[in-house]
Amino acid sequence: MIKLFNAEGMRAADRYTIETLGISSEELMRRAGVAIAEEVAAAADRHSRITVVCGTGNNGGDGYVCARELLSRGYNVSVYALGGRLSDDCLREKNKFSGTYASTIGGEIVVDCIFGTGLSRRVEGDFAAAVSAINNSGAFVVSADIPSGLSSDSGQALGAAVRADVTVAIGALKLGFALGSGPDLCGRIVVKDIGICTQHSPYAAVWEDADVAALFPARPRNSHKGTFGRASLRCGSALYPGAALLAVSAALKSGCGYVCEACADERLKFAVASRCPQAIFSENADLSSDCIAVGMGCGASRGLYGEICALLKDYCGTLIIDADGLNVLSAYGKEALKSKKCTVIITPHAKEFARLTGADTEEILADPVGSAVRFAREYGVITLLKGVGTVITDGREVIINTRGCTAQAKAGSGDMLAGFMCGTIARGLEPLAGAACAAYVMGAAASLAAEELTDYCVTAADVLENIPRAVKNIAACGE
Repeated sequence: MIKLFNAEGMRAADRYTIETLGISSEELMRRAGVAIAEEVAAAADRHSRITVVCGTGNNGGDGYVCARELLSRGYNVSVYALGGRLSDDCLREKNKFSGTYASTIGGEIVVDCIFGTGLSRRVEGDFAAAVSAINNSGAFVVSADIPSGLSSDSGQALGAAVRADVTVAIGALKLGFALGSGPDLCGRIVVKDIGICTQHSPYAAVWEDADVAALFPARPRNSHKGTFGRASLRCGSALYPGAALLAVSAALKSGCGYVCEACADERLKFAVASRCPQAIFSENADLSSDCIAVGMGCGASRGLYGEICALLKDYCGTLIIDADGLNVLSAYGKEALKSKKCTVIITPHAKEFARLTGADTEEILADPVGSAVRFAREYGVITLLKGVGTVITDGREVIINTRGCTAQAKAGSGDMLAGFMCGTIARGLEPLAGAACAAYVMGAAASLAAEELTDYCVTAADVLENIPRAVKNIAACGE
């Protein structure tokens, strides 16, 4: 498991380190600057021209220490200093720098020390011009702690942002590395431990193969299909028969014992049965099921809303609400979520979540973790907010799934996720773990398909075919 911290968590860690552990801010800055210099030196040779671009805050202070350290090692280094009021720590380190200053940004290596994790405003003026100059320099770019202009909480580019080749994360990884544009802007990420204590700061967890492997234990030989649970899916329509086929097919590959498709349309039933003869069919969702998923390709109607309200009232298992299920909650009343017997998982993408919450899509993207956590707490649901980094939370614990690729940006991906999740929870996983496991496996399957077919050419059917290989590879990490 990897831990990611937001800006406030890192500020709290800094305070604890300084005030409780007694490590001064000056010493932490010295360690940070030296750590950055080490990565720059690893990328440079003695003939490389290195320009350290320093802002006015503590990130700039790290840059001055870095430049001083590189000078002491004999490197050809200069500082491009941005004007403005300097923080006390930055001013102290600038006054210690006795090297040369550059009038332009260039060289073989550029070290980005403009903004750190505390940035919350749009990058403008001279700072935006400096970011543009770095990106257009053609140099190898090393960013200090985080690419300047990247939000450490949302992964959004705040107007302008540096595109780094290497990001030297000081102390810990930041949330923004896994969200939004973070994966595109950070390049290779190197974490440097400088003694900042993060033990008391809240974090989001990023699971790795070993974490998910534990969710695929050896199955007892003394078992039968009833041992591994019953999944029921209310999905598909005459207009969207493929949604039902993909969801049911994914559920059948999850390891649960029974998969039941609830549909009254004979044409839809035939379309699914001809491809999935293992499925069981009924007119209504089976309330004895361990998990029910509803909404995929159903079409948004008041009738569907009534079905969901009835499930919330009468069903006692885990209910996954996806796609049109979310759309009808937005249209006819999400307050129904507050009166329920079952555990509920909602699986929106940003636009669906914006409709459900009444917020703008940009508001959701500006704070995906906070938005998901607040909704989960208010409505007592598990929220799986899809994105570059998918946020999964019950309002207390936060998991971010980073496994996957752009091959999933295709119609049908959500249907398969809901189906596989339904079967995964039905076979016995706790709902939060089941949601995270399903997101991880589907991402792994998409990546396997893309290795062979490219992100461009992968279809939902290709991802479906790679689910078994993904599970096999992941489970092998636990052996």
